[in-house]
Amino acid sequence: MSDHDCKGCKEYEGLTRRNFVGLTAGLAAAVAVPGWLPRVVYAASESSSRDVIVSIFLRGGADALTLCPPHGEAAYYDLRPGLAIARPDSSAAANARAIDLDGFFGLPQAMRGLKDAFEDGYLAICHATGVKNSSRSHFDAMRFMEVGQGGAPASLQTGWLGRHLQATAPSLKDGILRAVGIGFGLQRTLVGAPQALPIADLANFGLAGPSGSRTRRQDALAEMYAAFDDPLKSSAATTFRTIDVLKKIGFAGYRPSGGAVYPEDEFGYSLRSAAALIRAEVGVEAVAIDLGGWDTHDFQGPVDGHMAYLMESLANGLGAFYRDLFAANCRRFVAVTMSEFGRVAFENGSAGTDHGTGGLMMALGGAVRGGQVLGSWPGLEREQLVDRQDLEVTTDYRDVLWEILDQRLQSPSAKQVFLDGGYRPQAVGLI
Repeated sequence: MSDHDCKGCKEYEGLTRRNFVGLTAGLAAAVAVPGWLPRVVYAASESSSRDVIVSIFLRGGADALTLCPPHGEAAYYDLRPGLAIARPDSSAAANARAIDLDGFFGLPQAMRGLKDAFEDGYLAICHATGVKNSSRSHFDAMRFMEVGQGGAPASLQTGWLGRHLQATAPSLKDGILRAVGIGFGLQRTLVGAPQALPIADLANFGLAGPSGSRTRRQDALAEMYAAFDDPLKSSAATTFRTIDVLKKIGFAGYRPSGGAVYPEDEFGYSLRSAAALIRAEVGVEAVAIDLGGWDTHDFQGPVDGHMAYLMESLANGLGAFYRDLFAANCRRFVAVTMSEFGRVAFENGSAGTDHGTGGLMMALGGAVRGGQVLGSWPGLEREQLVDRQDLEVTTDYRDVLWEILDQRLQSPSAKQVFLDGGYRPQAVGLI
């Protein structure tokens, strides 16, 4: 097994093999139905104070106690004698010691790429977040969070971000796209959003085949479809206009600002494409990105193994995104990370951690009150753990999302977004 290999549970491996497309109910129909295609009719830009939201889902159940280790709590080291990130002042090797954030919490060295954003005051971490009464099933827990519910049954088909976009007018009148899910299928978070498309590679969105004949083929198809009645006629016209406008952005030749260097991996490429899309100001209000592989049952490797590799990708990608957009004076964005659940507080016998409860969310952006670890810390003593094994959820994940939606995206009401009459948002202090 290589340093970057990590065997997850059978359920997660099954989900990974399907690339999570099967989780998105109705997605095949959404792609086929003309209503899912954007109307690309430009009008004068309208002023908007909204941020663009970038929703990042860490699929697999990311270990919050490694992403932001509580090095000030002795019980952390009792529970994880082999996996804990060492105290900042310990005699451990430099790459094993935490980067201190506030005297109690820290970042592992693999997350150093986010240190500047935190110290500059634009990155906030919210600990002990998640779904209260959470399921330990990847399938169920992802569904709860993506549709915006607080627990079973997760009967909704649309996503919380899709319903937000349904409830708000476009920030740019008749803009090209309101939402993009970077991937081969639209993330459930965005299902139901008007003018939303799944696009795996923004630089190559268009007709397949030889580039030399692409224009002629597109013109021929446009002429052919123009002879049909709606909705086929308008659907085809919309598709071709979308191809033309995205082509003008020049994703392949995009040059980041501020000396930002994105990681040369899929996640880094997705963030680089998202930055180009945001800076092009074509009316995109939401971008969804996945980063999988966090189901660390075996050989977790928080210092120099599998999870260290994932954390470097996450931190270096977001760090480059931060430097790029801030250097371009493009601060009206907020990137938020979430994962379906955290991991058990103690390590298992396979040098890994099993499905747990409390997780962690991060928010990065120009209006974020960063430089702090938010949330009520529940403690890691055995009597403080859920079922004597899990970090307790003290902040409903929807509180983090709602504060962003309410304060930065002009969402009308939490009830319209989360469709839960019993949910009452609690202030987090994020914005």
